[in-house]
Formats: sequence, structure tokens, C-alpha cells
Amino acid sequence: MEGRFLGRDIIERPSCPFCGMGVDRPKELATRMPNEMPVGKCTCGAVYAFDTTGHNLGIAMIDALVFGCDGDWDLAWGLLPEEDYQEKMVENYDIESHYVVPGGAYEGRRIAGALYFIRLHRDVREVTQEGVDRRMRKATPLPCEGPSPKMGRKRFSKKEVEALVRVYRMDTLTNLALADKRIIRDLTRLLYAVDRHFRWRAADALGRVCAVIAKDDPGAVSKLMQGLFTSLKDTAASSWGSLDAIGEIVRNAPMQFGGYVPQLYQLSGDRVLLPQLVRAICRIAEKSPELIRKTAYQYIAFLKDPDAEIRGYAAAILGDIGAHEARDDVQRLVDDPDTIEYYTDGDVDERTVGRLALNALDKMA
Repeated sequence: MEGRFLGRDIIERPSCPFCGMGVDRPKELATRMPNEMPVGKCTCGAVYAFDTTGHNLGIAMIDALVFGCDGDWDLAWGLLPEEDYQEKMVENYDIESHYVVPGGAYEGRRIAGALYFIRLHRDVREVTQEGVDRRMRKATPLPCEGPSPKMGRKRFSKKEVEALVRVYRMDTLTNLALADKRIIRDLTRLLYAVDRHFRWRAADALGRVCAVIAKDDPGAVSKLMQGLFTSLKDTAASSWGSLDAIGEIVRNAPMQFGGYVPQLYQLSGDRVLLPQLVRAICRIAEKSPELIRKTAYQYIAFLKDPDAEIRGYAAAILGDIGAHEARDDVQRLVDDPDTIEYYTDGDVDERTVGRLALNALDKMA
């Protein structure tokens, strides 16, 4: 990497973090969508996207990944990190000078830009490389007189929000919420996805985003909560991920929305909704056990339910709220071999009811 001193500052020419070769200034694709970031390509096959602010790195990752897939969104969402591609980042990049400035300041300007690199594995590149090369040949240089207005904090599309949920970029989603509360609507529509693991991620994201938005506009979140409860009570509507979303919103903003917990209890008589309800309560109890503690008696009865999901989540709730009076009842489940899907931080694993019971007993000790 070429480097030199300017006064006390070190500046360097940008290079590919995968092969070490120098890279060109990012360009705008001829086929770019209104919100797409400038992109580039290294001779080793890695591609990159430029984020001028350094605050939209999740979107930069998506733009680079989709570009590397020759614009094929379906292919991009089917790829897995490490298994199908690697990702690295070059920080403090200045597109005006085409330098990396480790000190973060150059010629009186703050340098916060980043180049987000994606290198697809060889078998994927063999399919997409010709199209990527063709796109780069038609790309146009960016003006260098200063950052283009199009390159600042940008409006986001529904596809970008969906992609951020898929790759579990929660920090980026909450940053977007600071710019536009429309993200509530884009995330709410994802609660109707067929894949329930994806629905859980969407509900998780919605809870985090609502906690950010509620600081300035709690009414917007209250309106959403009422809509979610209505969908659960309206037999003509599909509730899908509504209960999970309610649980995540209360979990992330218990001081503001803990008052909705009694409304959740009113749904416990609906056998169809009961597994979802107990799961939502479990998510709340994990972070705010004080909201659930006074209703511990309800979950003791659920320990004998024929549904493994209800038994497992009920045991987890009783552990989180420290229900010592239920210790003997939970103890009876330690040999229960039935498994349930358990969601944590974007991932889902299978846990036996017995394991959940043992964890609960540990918390009661």
C-alpha cells in the first residue's frame, strides 16, 4: 500500500484487504437504483461499495453483495457469510483525494467514509463475474469536487430493510429509525413472512426500532401496538408475527409499554395463540422479570401442558422470574426429552424441555 507523510498525518492509497492490490475510486453504475451506493471491483474478484458517512455499513454490505451477484437479489439472499463469501472493510476513506486517512482528518475535513468489501467464493464468482465486469465497464466516475449529495444518509427501500433483517444488522436498522420512522411500516409487513425464523428476526428488529422511535414519538409505537392487538382479536385478519412483535416491543421498552402486559394475559384463553403468547412472555421475562412475577401461578399450570413449546417456555419464564414456589414442579421436567425451537439474538437452536427446566432451576438456586 502506497503511503506518505503530510505534516504529521499519514495517508495511504486504498488497497484490497483480501489481496493487497490497489483499487480504483468507486463509480456509479449505469443501472444504479436511486439509493444505491457507488461501487468498485478489485482484480482479485472482490467488489466493494462506498459509504461516505460510515454510518450505513449494513446497507453498504448489501449493495456490495448484490453488485457481486450481478444484481441478482435472490442469489444474494441465498448466500451465507464465510460459507459463500467473506467480508472486510477499509475505514477512513476519502473519495475526493482517493486516500485512506487513518487519522480521520485531511486538509481540514473530517474523513469518515468506508469501503465495504465482499469477496464471493470462486464457484459463485464464476457465475457472476462476467456480468459484474460488464457493469463496471459501463460505470461512470463520480465528481471529485466534493461528496455528492446523493452519497449522504439515504432513504432506504423495503428490500434494503428486508435484507438487513436477514443478515441481522440490528445496529443499522436502529440507525435508520433515527432518520425515518417509516421503518416501522416496512418491518411490520415482514411479520407476515412464511418463514417463522425470519418473522422472529423481524419482530426482534421491530422491538429494537420501536424503542428508539418511542423516545421522541411514543404515540407512533402505541398506535402500532393497538394495531397488533387488533390483528390478534380480528378473526378475519392473520396475526402471524403480531404476538412476537408485541413481546419484543415490551421487552425493549418496558418502562413505556409494560402496561400492555395485562392485555396479553387476556389472550391466554385462545388455545391457538397460547404457544406464541408464552414465547412472547418469555422474551419479556428474560429482560424485565418484574413485569411478569406477580402472575407466576399461571405458568406453573402450563408445565403440565401437552404442548412441548408451552411447557418449555413456561419453565424458562419461571426461572427468569425466580419463582421458587414452582421449583418442585419444574424439577419434574428435567427428564423431558421433547425439543422446541429457541430464539436468541437472531439464531434459533433446538433445546429439550429438560434442558430449559435445568436452566430454570439454576436461576432459582
